[in-house]
Amino acid sequence: MINGIVIIDKEPGYTSHDVVAKLRGILGQKKIGHTGTLDPAATGVLPVCLGNATGVCGMLTDCDKEYEAELLLGVETDTQDTTGKVLDRRQVCVSEETVRETCAGFVGEYDQIPPMYSALKVNGKKLYELARQGKEVERTPRRVRIHSLIIETCRLPVVKMRVVCSRGTYIRTLCFDIGRKLGCGGTMSSLRRTAVGKFTVEDALRLDQVKQLWEEGALYRVLRPVDSVFEDCPSLRVREEFGILLENGNPIAPEQTVQQDRPEPGRQVRLYRADGSFAGIYAYRADRGKYMPVKMFLSR
Repeated sequence: MINGIVIIDKEPGYTSHDVVAKLRGILGQKKIGHTGTLDPAATGVLPVCLGNATGVCGMLTDCDKEYEAELLLGVETDTQDTTGKVLDRRQVCVSEETVRETCAGFVGEYDQIPPMYSALKVNGKKLYELARQGKEVERTPRRVRIHSLIIETCRLPVVKMRVVCSRGTYIRTLCFDIGRKLGCGGTMSSLRRTAVGKFTVEDALRLDQVKQLWEEGALYRVLRPVDSVFEDCPSLRVREEFGILLENGNPIAPEQTVQQDRPEPGRQVRLYRADGSFAGIYAYRADRGKYMPVKMFLSR
């Protein structure tokens, strides 16, 4: 089994699930998962986890994201992007200065209402399924954070911007909200995800490139090890005589590691076997005087 993370540059027309299905066919293994849905029309960074790396899918989903987005003012659609049905058209009478001031006002935290065309569930039903039935239900606003919003070009009615945001942020809805704030309406006309956490579009490969590397036996050149996700965490190696404790996911005392670490309560660390292979993420519990398992990656 292949274990690790491959960064895909998703092409338009594919769902995130399509990418996973195609990789299963290319690599011949079932244990593959993606780390956050991209709409079919969107492109860009989609980290895909293979083998025991699927354990980090949720962790990568929690990472901040960066996008290049295009906002088309004067139009509103049912999907909040240009793939949907046009609901309203209005004249764009705002100035570039007003657009820039309004966009700047979205930086920080704000309550965003998820779009009906999304995979979120309400009472066990996916919102997009209800939307396709012509139904609209009340959605609970979710607090999201826009870390930065930089307008790269503003040629009205089109505004191109770069957005860094927290998990759970819908850029389609951000475009819709900006349009509403300006009074002329708005919809997203294109979207490219350029980063997920530390993984950037410069690291990403198209599916055909992954296939070629696999056929050449060179996939290892681009495969990211699981522990690369946790590079900000200190690393500790467990002494060989205590390896069985690590293999069973048991607590590890500081004196059972090779390094003379000074434990800090709550701090997460990477724990490695005596042979240097990665085993899991632990966090120190002062009340126990030991490192406690957070997430284990035991299969080699």
